[in-house]
Amino acid sequence: MKRLIIIAIAAISLASCNIPWVHVKDNRLIGPDGKELILRGLCFPDPVKLIREHQWNERYFDEAAAWGANAVRFAVHPSNLRQMGWERTFQEMDKGIQWAKERGMYVIMDWHSIGNLVTEKFTSPMYNTTKQETFKFWRTVAQRYKDEPAVAFYELFNEPTVTAQGTEGATWPQWKQLQEQIIDTIRTYNPKAVCLCAGFNWAYELTPIKSEPIERENIAYVSHPYPQKCEQPWADKWERDFGFASDKYPVICTEMGFCLADEPGAHVPVKSTGIYGKEITEYFERKGISFTVWCFDTSWAPMLISDWNFTPTTQGRFFRQYLQENSKRKP
Repeated sequence: MKRLIIIAIAAISLASCNIPWVHVKDNRLIGPDGKELILRGLCFPDPVKLIREHQWNERYFDEAAAWGANAVRFAVHPSNLRQMGWERTFQEMDKGIQWAKERGMYVIMDWHSIGNLVTEKFTSPMYNTTKQETFKFWRTVAQRYKDEPAVAFYELFNEPTVTAQGTEGATWPQWKQLQEQIIDTIRTYNPKAVCLCAGFNWAYELTPIKSEPIERENIAYVSHPYPQKCEQPWADKWERDFGFASDKYPVICTEMGFCLADEPGAHVPVKSTGIYGKEITEYFERKGISFTVWCFDTSWAPMLISDWNFTPTTQGRFFRQYLQENSKRKP
């Protein structure tokens, strides 16, 4: 009963078909009520993965809403999109968008590749794509959801890197220009979408924007500040590497999270203790930074749940309590 009440209350804010779009004003996201919107949500794994595991359903979205999320991120992998087929995948995502909307949650659409899109070199075959396919994806998203305010955020490319083996060979000006070209393509069909732009180092560092920001309107910047991206104490280094950007632009940390060193899936850069969750959420609150936690899944680490009864892991217990406590709080 408590979960149903939470879902019903949350749904009021987005269920109307006449809700306005989220937009950027200075360094803030402005929500449907004309006030600042802070996203506190969950990263979903690839929709195709959930479909194959028979978990892409309303029960899954019910649980995300019950955790207190006001946003969910769809991590669309190029390889899975090709394998399942574009039309079927988008039909399934249509369902997910409706389920999210009915439960008061925005959707971040994420083109989930890792590597160097400029040179078309990637860290794993599952992330292989091309500039041509990337532009096709964003044209499809922008055309299909141009009238759907719930799909408010378009994350252009998950984790750009030019430092991993085989992915070297692009400069910031080249990556900046390519992102601007993708944004221009999106704007042709949907001028209202908030485009999310990432820096290098697996979408962690934003320092190049100090001198060469993305020269487009209605954008936000992305960082993925996992605990081992810098050494403790963290706060000053987070400020140096990405947090400074929030003084001028909206920042959304579309991936973050942790697991204990002895837990399943532990790997660099996600190993830490519960102190990370406390410190990074306190930092986000001070800076007005939005976030979605990776990953609302049983096998993609760091996991938030350990089974499909939604039993929370160590980080799951922390973030579920945090999201629930903050889900009705004004920013």
